[in-house]
Amino acid sequence: MTSPILLQPVILSGGSGTRLWPLSREKYPKQLLSLVGDDTLLQATVRRVQGLQGVELAHPMVVCNEEYRFVIAEQLRLLHLSGTVVLEPCGRNTAPALTLAALSAIKNGSDPVLLVMPADHVITDVAAFQKVVSAGAVLADQGAVVTFGITPDAPETGYGYIQAGAPYGEADTARLIARFVEKPNLATAQIYLAEGSYSWNSGLFMMRASVWLSAMGICRADILATCQAAWEQGQTDGEFVRVDKTTFTQCPSDSIDYAVMERLASGSGQDTITLPPGVVLPLSAGWSDVGAWDALWQVLPKDERGNVSQGDVLLQDCENTLVLSEGRLIACVGVSDLVVVETADAILVSHKDKTQDVKKIVDTLKAQGRSEGSIHRKVFRPWGWYDGVDAGERFQVKRIVVKPGGTLSLQMHHHRAEHWIVVSGTARVTCGDKSFLLSENQSTFIPLGTTHRLENPGRVALEMIEVQSGSYLGEDDIVRFEDVYGR
Repeated sequence: MTSPILLQPVILSGGSGTRLWPLSREKYPKQLLSLVGDDTLLQATVRRVQGLQGVELAHPMVVCNEEYRFVIAEQLRLLHLSGTVVLEPCGRNTAPALTLAALSAIKNGSDPVLLVMPADHVITDVAAFQKVVSAGAVLADQGAVVTFGITPDAPETGYGYIQAGAPYGEADTARLIARFVEKPNLATAQIYLAEGSYSWNSGLFMMRASVWLSAMGICRADILATCQAAWEQGQTDGEFVRVDKTTFTQCPSDSIDYAVMERLASGSGQDTITLPPGVVLPLSAGWSDVGAWDALWQVLPKDERGNVSQGDVLLQDCENTLVLSEGRLIACVGVSDLVVVETADAILVSHKDKTQDVKKIVDTLKAQGRSEGSIHRKVFRPWGWYDGVDAGERFQVKRIVVKPGGTLSLQMHHHRAEHWIVVSGTARVTCGDKSFLLSENQSTFIPLGTTHRLENPGRVALEMIEVQSGSYLGEDDIVRFEDVYGR
């Protein structure tokens, strides 16, 4: 009896999702948000491979920017899963990210089939997805590089296309990849849809780790060599794997498609004799890359007039409109084909046909140096989170929540003093050479320039109000002396 195929899920968690602003921000991108259902997009990606038949499923591996490491580790923990988190010190696109994942996958002498999935896509028919993945695992285990073409139902101009060629192997639906096509204009997309051999490029891939590394050695030896050097000089820190920053920063940036996949196409004009076969399998499973608000409207449940609403929303005589509220009441009257999104610090109103242009708003915010383009008012930290509820000249008020067992760094500020008021829970406070406990309704003062630390020794969350006062209140006015999170 043959042993099952070892399948390694690889979740690529890059990208900033700027077209889903103001919910998605550079410092807290869309894959970390619960946009469809209770799970975040990252968690849903991890879940959809659970229960796959005919394979031995390895623990998930996530490749992400170092800045997101604690949030991603926490989201995996909430799924009661352990996994490997490979940290990129800077973004270099998907080909280097997958190369790091492949190097991690073979480090113990195994050669699993990698199932490569973007962390920010939606798939509504998990059973259909798993059926096609199981078929792809067999082909990948035999040495092919497999991608999944989304069966198109419209002449979409926002996606790249894959043209299927000759049949491949024994699978009825497997085809050699004839060619990749960039995002077409509407007339060309209509031709592709009518022709029948074209599918949308999903960004999903399967291949053995060694096959990917071999293909990279042929197609982009420079990227492979840089990733190998950065990997060999890296280190493991618990569930985190860090590659060498100096070396990886020198890595060229390239995508999986450009670096390798287009070279595998039988119609590429390249010499593919030394390369593995590139194979496409059709996938019809309710896929969406939720790249913009109109795409999210497409996949969310609607009322009888085509409206999607979440949060505190009232609609009167509205049609085909998406309204999301994170806090305040939104009331819409007599509107159609709009997107309205409210957060604590920003409101977006857009026509549904113009949601691709939201990125231009984010670019403007960044050009003006405004924080709304990159961070939320509520900021997550490994110990919990804080919310900047008010600010003015020489003062700032924050709501702080520290998880049970959470510990802030031992730190000092040059330009501000702080007042701490415990709302609920218990705080252990270090202030200078003193250490003491504070409980509900008690408070303390941290003078400017004094070494201090906040901890939650209890079993319930610690909630506090912090009032900062001083000449400069930026987050970069922190001198850390000790930090359990290695920041």
